[in-house]
Amino acid sequence: MPASTTAADVRVACKLFHGFADRTRLAILVELMDGERRVTDLVRALGGSQGNVSGHLSCLKDCGLVLDRPEGRQVFYRIARPEVLGVLRSVEALLAVTGESIRLCPNYET
Repeated sequence: MPASTTAADVRVACKLFHGFADRTRLAILVELMDGERRVTDLVRALGGSQGNVSGHLSCLKDCGLVLDRPEGRQVFYRIARPEVLGVLRSVEALLAVTGESIRLCPNYET
């Protein structure tokens, strides 16, 4: 973040990272990297319940990270902005070089 970043900017960034920090929300975003998915597709891929996945999708949608597209009785979800894909790809690249250290880090046990 630039030197002119304010405390309010940091709080908003923390909210963003909090959204990425939840295991289910992150797994949903990773699934959506490959394109649109329905809730049922995400439930099958993640092994969660429909209510849980739907709740996390609602959170991601409220934050502007995910969009939905109704089609008949189905709703398809997708990543809202290319910048979200950029963050996820940057995480992949960062983990490629620091993943072992992060895996071993005792500070943020899951």
